[in-house]
Amino acid sequence: MAFYESVYIARPDISTAQVEALTQRLTEIVEAGGGRVTKNEYWGLKNLAYRIKKNRKGHYSLLNLDAPSEAVGEYERNMRLSEDVLRYLTVRVDELDENPSVMMTRGSRDDRGRGRGRGFGGRDGGRPQHSAPPAQPAAEKTETAKADEAKTETARSDESKETTE
Repeated sequence: MAFYESVYIARPDISTAQVEALTQRLTEIVEAGGGRVTKNEYWGLKNLAYRIKKNRKGHYSLLNLDAPSEAVGEYERNMRLSEDVLRYLTVRVDELDENPSVMMTRGSRDDRGRGRGRGFGGRDGGRPQHSAPPAQPAAEKTETAKADEAKTETARSDESKETTE
């Protein structure tokens, strides 16, 4: 059997309980096809990047599947037929990650703290801290560099004499 990760977005006007019921129905379809769902994560009601079917938000949910391709095909067919599913994406992966996804591990916006990182205020005005490069030893000037420097010094002194006269 192959491994798949599937994320779907449900309509925002259904309740969380209805999203869980939809996930349970999809899980039963996969299990009826000889597969199993190894991970089920509900990410919550989130803003969409753009409108989908006149909706600005959606309930996001992730399922990790260990199933044959026929079961995944039936699973996707049922999502296409469901009026509650706005979008879905199923991707075949080499192995399933049993750890919580990034969406579950990262803190909420309130946990980030004010004025730290990414240019939002703070003592330093949000500028990144850079250390000065290490001091380089002065290199010996070549003869041509010394000659060029002498020429420019003479030209400057000649110009200053002309302006004073």
